[in-house]
Amino acid sequence: MEIDALGDYPTLVLVSRFTKLIPRTDWFRYVGEPLEQDVLNKAQTYLDILGFPEATPAEVSDWQEAAYSLETNDWNSPFWEVEQQLMAALTVEITDNIDPKLLEMVLAHVTSVASEYVSEGVIAAADRWGMHDEELMKAAIGEGVQACYQAALVIAAGVDEAHPFTLKYQLYETGWWPLGVMGNTFNIF
Repeated sequence: MEIDALGDYPTLVLVSRFTKLIPRTDWFRYVGEPLEQDVLNKAQTYLDILGFPEATPAEVSDWQEAAYSLETNDWNSPFWEVEQQLMAALTVEITDNIDPKLLEMVLAHVTSVASEYVSEGVIAAADRWGMHDEELMKAAIGEGVQACYQAALVIAAGVDEAHPFTLKYQLYETGWWPLGVMGNTFNIF
């Protein structure tokens, strides 16, 4: 997307720049490896800001355990509800200042770019593990793309402070896969 076409919308210029960073992310590069302290710290900060300070990050060791974690996630859980509310609030905030159709076009570009590079990362990770479960690969791709979409919403809204979606994207940048909160456990593969 051309930055010049977005000149009247400085936050959308920033989203365009963010989109150029997506190919540089180590998507799923370190799944299954022991979590580094930096990742654990980011995960705890994410949980604290999201409103789940009692939850703790936990290492998921393989694709089978990741699949089990996804299958047992309660998609109506407080964690899921908070993320949905944050997305809705950001969208309302953005569309107060930016035409919803323009926002939709910009976010479609983000998801298009993200789909390509997240897919490459998931396929490479699956190949390293000899994992060929297409449904699980689609889930991983979908969650990575959603993290890009959510981070783009934060940027488009011009939110300066630390935001849960920014921190969630940073977890993906580390090369691991944040699977979500189940009970008081934040599973990370």
